[in-house]
Amino acid sequence: MSTLFLRTLRDDPAGEDVDSAKLLIRAGYIRKAAPGVFTWLPLGLKVLNKVEAIVREEIEKTGAQEVHFPALLPREPYEATGRWEEYGDNMFKFKDRHDADYLLAPTHEEMFTLLVKDMYSSYKDLPALLYQIQTKYRDEARPRAGLIRGREFIMKDAYSFTVDEEGLKKAYRDQRDAYERIYKRLGVDYIIVHAFSGPMGGSESEEFLAPLPIGEDTFAQAPSGKAWNVEALTTPPVADVDFSEVPAATALPTPGSPTIDSLVDQANEQHPRTDGRTWAASDTLKNFVAAAQYPDGHREIVAVGLPGDRQVDMKRLEAGLSPAEVEEATPEDLAQHPELVKGYIGPMVLGPQAEAKGIKNGVRYLMDAHVAKGSSWITGADKSGVHFFNLVYGRDFEADGVIEAAQIRHGDMSPDGSGPLSFERGVEIGQVFQLGLKYSKSLDLKVLDQNGKAVPVWMGSYGIGVSRVMACIAESHHDERGLAWPAEIAPAAVHVVVTGKDQSAWDKAEEFVSELEAANVEVLFDDRPKVSPGVKFKDSELLGVPVVAVVGRDFANNGTIEIRDRDGSNSESVPAAEAVAEVLKRIK
Repeated sequence: MSTLFLRTLRDDPAGEDVDSAKLLIRAGYIRKAAPGVFTWLPLGLKVLNKVEAIVREEIEKTGAQEVHFPALLPREPYEATGRWEEYGDNMFKFKDRHDADYLLAPTHEEMFTLLVKDMYSSYKDLPALLYQIQTKYRDEARPRAGLIRGREFIMKDAYSFTVDEEGLKKAYRDQRDAYERIYKRLGVDYIIVHAFSGPMGGSESEEFLAPLPIGEDTFAQAPSGKAWNVEALTTPPVADVDFSEVPAATALPTPGSPTIDSLVDQANEQHPRTDGRTWAASDTLKNFVAAAQYPDGHREIVAVGLPGDRQVDMKRLEAGLSPAEVEEATPEDLAQHPELVKGYIGPMVLGPQAEAKGIKNGVRYLMDAHVAKGSSWITGADKSGVHFFNLVYGRDFEADGVIEAAQIRHGDMSPDGSGPLSFERGVEIGQVFQLGLKYSKSLDLKVLDQNGKAVPVWMGSYGIGVSRVMACIAESHHDERGLAWPAEIAPAAVHVVVTGKDQSAWDKAEEFVSELEAANVEVLFDDRPKVSPGVKFKDSELLGVPVVAVVGRDFANNGTIEIRDRDGSNSESVPAAEAVAEVLKRIK
């Protein structure tokens, strides 16, 4: 450590919001270069390289071969697949001196596809499985959580190429199994959740999430053990409701009731139910107006009907309208549609009803999946201070389609019907996709089959956020004193600390380190001559090497070396002659 390129910090760095970022910077593993961009220092690279080695080892067991693409890429392949526009502002784009468009790759599906297209032409060449570990770039609007959500990050991405769908499914299972082995070896808690494919496309997709309170992903878990990302969660079908006894819809005055709470109060005060039950928010249908901004620049106004006791989940709504980015309609959007009376918007000026009335406003009307056909509602009558009562979905109005838009709540039934859902937060550390034919068709990747016919190739995509995984390990393996790395990825196996002024202790420490290295043990040796024992001990706790050995006063007095685990437990003073054996036992 007297020559190691390292400076530890006593205090947390300003501007970092999660423990992993604070500790990795304080311990001298990384340094911040810009928002979401970090420099890797020697200790950080040691850990990162060990994570990468485990990933390589397990992925290559599946038959994958490593390649390496440039991060700087031309526009054309991404334009062919539509992702030049789909990624929008999340992609770093620029022009070279010849005015040609380039990008910093957020992901490499197009390049893998074109490489196989360039080299393979027959079903005899398949299956093929290629991977790389490469730096990716995404222009995050709000980089946060250190390495967990950065603008530059290191990712392992693998791609399978098979002649049929059955081959794709086998490759998918093989990669999924490899991921489980990787995370178990890394000491990462994980849960597999059904996921939304997003701009990647494809049919089947699953995410590997590290359950952490700082996670940006919320996942829902069923009693069966199955889990879903909330964007991918589907509502169990709701049964149709018999509306034969529901009276005709009536528009009634509800002055000063633009909110659900004020509407319920007005309804109970001025229009009480005849069955003695009070009106509730769940009896109201609110119509949320959103603006969907598509990559090609088109902006669409969409209305969504949902029960008044539920809130809109913008991520779920955006997933349903992918690849658009979705926000609540602005006052400027609403000003172009005077038929939409704020606070009193109802179905009768939306979707099919608007068309039937000759209102060509182009506003699609989508119904949340929780709304049953035949259900009766209090909802806006498109006039200020007026609502419809007993307006029945399927009798009085229709929708253009169904969408998953409402927030999922604790206690909602799980899609598999095994019971009510519970919720946790997690960080995405990997995702596997059955891409199918999307990229092979877009980029004309075909091979000749057994009959000499050109057929598109089936593809799968499998990604692991390598730098993000390292951050998640730091996030879950630390205490108030510092990091506590799992043995397989720690920067060293043992941290030897020499203290005091007795030369015999310093000589013994040098000998001890040499013996450990001769036994192929990786050692971090704190040999700094003018640093106090207290600082050395604090640094050993901060750096997080799993085994700590102290050569100091005890050796000078009685010839023993103290050996303890990083967390301070299992501390033992052993004769110096037995110290190497004790360290080897602990490492094993």
